[in-house]
Amino acid sequence: MNLGTTRNIGIMAHIDAGKTTTTERILYYSGKTYKIGEVDDGEAVMDWMEQEQERGITIQSAATTTYWREHQINIIDTPGHVDFTAEVERSLRVLDGAVAVFCAVGGVEPQSETVWHQADHYRVPRIAYVNKMDRLGADFYSVLEEIQEKFAAVPLPVQLPIGKEGSFEGAIDLITMEELRWDADQGGQNITRIPIGTEYSALATEWREKLVDSISAHSDEITELYLSGEAIPPDMIRAALREQTIARKIVPVLCGASRRNVGVQPLLDAVVDYLPAPGDVPPVSAFNPKKEQFFELPCDPKGNPLGLVFKVQYDREAGPLCYVRMYSGVIKTAGTVYNIGKKKRERVTRILRMHANKSEPIDEIEAGDIAVFVGMKSAQTGDTVGSEGWPMLLEHMHFPEPVITVAIEPKTASDRDKLKETLEILSKEDPTFQTGDDEETGQLVIRGMGELHLDVLVTRILREFKVSAKVGNPQVSYRESITKKIEHSEKYSRSMAGKEIFAGVTLAMEPLPRGTGNSYEKAMREHKVPDEIYDAVERAVNNAFAGGIVLGYPCVDIGVRLVGLDWDELTATTFAFEACASMAFDEACRKAGPVQLEPVMKVDIMTPKDYMGEVMSLLSQRGGLIHGSDSRAAIDVIHAEAPLAVMFGFSTSLRSVSQGRASFSMEFSHFEQKR
Repeated sequence: MNLGTTRNIGIMAHIDAGKTTTTERILYYSGKTYKIGEVDDGEAVMDWMEQEQERGITIQSAATTTYWREHQINIIDTPGHVDFTAEVERSLRVLDGAVAVFCAVGGVEPQSETVWHQADHYRVPRIAYVNKMDRLGADFYSVLEEIQEKFAAVPLPVQLPIGKEGSFEGAIDLITMEELRWDADQGGQNITRIPIGTEYSALATEWREKLVDSISAHSDEITELYLSGEAIPPDMIRAALREQTIARKIVPVLCGASRRNVGVQPLLDAVVDYLPAPGDVPPVSAFNPKKEQFFELPCDPKGNPLGLVFKVQYDREAGPLCYVRMYSGVIKTAGTVYNIGKKKRERVTRILRMHANKSEPIDEIEAGDIAVFVGMKSAQTGDTVGSEGWPMLLEHMHFPEPVITVAIEPKTASDRDKLKETLEILSKEDPTFQTGDDEETGQLVIRGMGELHLDVLVTRILREFKVSAKVGNPQVSYRESITKKIEHSEKYSRSMAGKEIFAGVTLAMEPLPRGTGNSYEKAMREHKVPDEIYDAVERAVNNAFAGGIVLGYPCVDIGVRLVGLDWDELTATTFAFEACASMAFDEACRKAGPVQLEPVMKVDIMTPKDYMGEVMSLLSQRGGLIHGSDSRAAIDVIHAEAPLAVMFGFSTSLRSVSQGRASFSMEFSHFEQKR
């Protein structure tokens, strides 16, 4: 494998912008598939799950490898629905570049913003592709303005559309200054390049000037040619665009209509020309637990082996399939790897190059590549694999807390074990899916990011894993916290097996700002006290965070400090200190003004202007708080906040007041005191 000719890219966008359709065309034109799969027909190669084909949306990020202009392109097609944020997050963590797909009609939609900011967080260079130029209401220039306004980015068109809506015919290439037209009879395989016609020459010249002006600011060579009036070679323009794209100073913008097979080949060219190879991106940061410091790791196939498990998918025959991005060194098939976080050796029986849900075996994977490991039993998303002699941890991925709960129970006793096994598999695959027992009711509950997220998972349990189970209605997952500062001392004394055991713990508690999370620290340290006593106290406090205060909901935003220990070598045991710390936490929280918190969601509603009043009224009646709205050509977007509890069934009510024309998306914002 040549590092310079590899591209690890993601296709990201809002739901329904045409990501999967675009990816299907990429696979077709690069020769990976022999016919084009359609999302609308349920035949998309990348949407291989049965539910994805039924619902027409992407749920799991599918990885595939294809080749274009002698470059290897590893593509990850990510979901656009906000309930599957974890899938997007874990994909962006391992990508070097991304293609952001925008709908020419919808423009920058709410989930596009979420994904874009996630890409900013992971410093991913990207190019933009304005899709659906043939749709009624398509406006390329409006999408450019929105990208600039909402992302504070610099969108730089390298193509302009020829016509729009029903009269959309092709694109103008601003680098070679030619018209590009696709042959509809040949499925868009053949592209005709002709000189720009007189009706478009003024527009093309104007935007070409803007393009050259923008890149000349960073290239003295281009500036000299520009000022002397000489022709600027296309390769020089591409090289300058590449440099600035990788530096994340500009976003090259292309256009097309993927469903009509227009615009995809130049998009593939742009991936090769402008997006970075693994060696072009900054070195990854890795933490050495032994030395307790961070190191910068360049992408080097000759270095020590190090890779990140960014996704785990269960296969009925092969077991767990671990998707791994290699950052350093080489791992060969039929060898052993060391799971650094879990301190376990694992055997890799096979390494596969994936093509959606099909695969081909390979002998090894080296730095900069993405492949699937078969045979690793205990690996989870976010684990680092490498060698025992070089323990380096790649940063952990952050996933949001699940906010919605559903009770699930097996129909028969024989299904109980099968259900538990299935839930374990699903929680390994998806870090935002959690399971556990409800202490109050004794029911088995599952937690997820939203109604659709849990609906998809429940359907997988019933259909894919064939477990007979009864499922309850969705419930809100509340939290508990405290409102006052307090210091509390607790004593624990018992006589066990004729021996006195004793422990004393003093904890200081304080409420933290919303969204901070919980924290625990040792504010004191006595050298004569063994480490296992301090570990026992820390373990007890962390377990107590999950156990709740009054109602048994998990605790959030509480700061705990260990400020005193009453320890005697003759009577101390780790059990006594664990029990004592647990009692101290419980009693202190009860005195510190405990409150119940509910999840508040950020809600964005897209509605035609005619129904704006009814939609705002509907949201206000449910207790939503409207922050403002944006007006676009055909629709208005309302930005609001609302407690999750009032949003159940909102989609049905919204459809009825807008005659089915309004839609909404929501994501978790924060917890606040229940009204």
